[in-house]
Order: sequence, then structure tokens, then C-alpha cells
Amino acid sequence: MIQKVIIIGCGNVGYHLGKRFHEVGVEVAQVFSRKLEKATRLGLSIDAAYTDSLAAIRTDADLYILAVWDSAIEKVQATLAKQLPETALVVHTSGSCPQTVFTAFQNHGVFYPLQTFSVARSANFEIMPLCVDATQARHIEALEALARRIAPNVYRITDEQRSKLHVAAVFVNNFSNHMATIAHDITEREGLSFDLLRPLMLETALKIQAHEPRKVQTGPAVRKDESTIQRHLDYLQYDRQLQELYTLLTKSIMR
Repeated sequence: MIQKVIIIGCGNVGYHLGKRFHEVGVEVAQVFSRKLEKATRLGLSIDAAYTDSLAAIRTDADLYILAVWDSAIEKVQATLAKQLPETALVVHTSGSCPQTVFTAFQNHGVFYPLQTFSVARSANFEIMPLCVDATQARHIEALEALARRIAPNVYRITDEQRSKLHVAAVFVNNFSNHMATIAHDITEREGLSFDLLRPLMLETALKIQAHEPRKVQTGPAVRKDESTIQRHLDYLQYDRQLQELYTLLTKSIMR
């Protein structure tokens, strides 16, 4: 049973995991961040020790969670291997990084909350999926048990499944947010309030909670309204890349 956790990384994911563990009574013994102010902020808020030195990481935890950028996982685990026992259970929170990144530890896995996080917004663990995996069945069970303490929707997801799920997540989250960024730029350019679009974005999000997205697609592309599409392209002449993006998305909808 996992009772004592150490969180490596106090960015968006690490911050919210630490807060949630503390909220449900899971002991976070220590937190680490390269930026001491981040480690201090999280550590003080959850009564955990904090440090900006990997060399100071305690060696007595049941689980080490690497909530760092994908590009940093390999380097961080190699550094931790210099002081942690080879049998320590180490996991990362990445949606796309395979477990093979853990070359220095026998016992490793994944603890992946499928959600977008921002420190400034509270995270609703009651609705988010939490995906787990590990090299050994007993560790999968232990990670599942830990996950169910903080979230009701827990799934065993393999590396291959998770990598493809992450592609889908990029489309619905990162790309859709970028579309909203473009819309914000257009309204700002024209002296309009972005608030005019917020109800539309909300209704779009709510609608696909109950329906297959393809079946509720609306707009000029699905109607094949060529005159409206051309007017939009004419307006976007000020930015060739936006024209190309609009055309690409329109063709994708029409396909």
C-alpha cells in the first residue's frame, strides 16, 4: 500500500496532485522544484518538506512521482538513481512518454491525470480520468488503489494506448484552445469583446458531452456554404497562415 509520496516537480500537475493528496489524507513527505519558490509554495500549503536539490530527496518514500516535462524525465530519473534504491517505485505523469524512459529503476510506472491544469484554477478530480500502468501487477494494483483515493475514474492504460489517447487529447484541448486564441485575436483586432463568444464556446462544450461530435457539427463548412466561406477567406487576407488554417479545417469538415 502506498502511504508516503514524494513529488518531483511543482508545476501545474505536481501542484494539483500535491494539493489533492493532502486533501484526502495521503502523506506527501517532500516536494521538489528547480525553482525554490515553487517548492516552498506547495510544501508550505500541504505541510510537506520542500527542496530545490535532487540530492536532498528523501529515500524512504513508497512512491516517487516525476511531474516534470517529458524532456526532463530521463535526466531526472538518472540523477535520482544515484541516491535512491534500485527497487524504488518511480512513476511519471506524462501522456506520451513510454515507460522505457526509466532505465535506472526496476520498478516504474505511469500516473497520468488526463486533464489540463493551471495553478490559478482548482482541479476537479471527481470527473477527470486517472490512467495508471506499471511493470508489475502488484504495482498496478497499488497505483490503482492510490488513484482511487483521489479520483473515482481510474483506468489501466498501456503505453501504446496512452500515447494515442494523448494525440486525441491534444486535438480536443491544445488545438481547441489555440482556436479560441485566434478568435480572441480577431475580436481584439476588430474592437469587439471576446465575451461575446464565451456562451457559444460553452454550448459547444456542453453539447458534445451528450452527443457524438460529428453528429452535432454546424457551420458553413458542413453546409457547404461556399459564399460564406469565401467571405471569411477574404477577411483573413491579412494573415496567410490563418487563411491556410481556415481552408484546411474547412476541407477536413467537408470530407
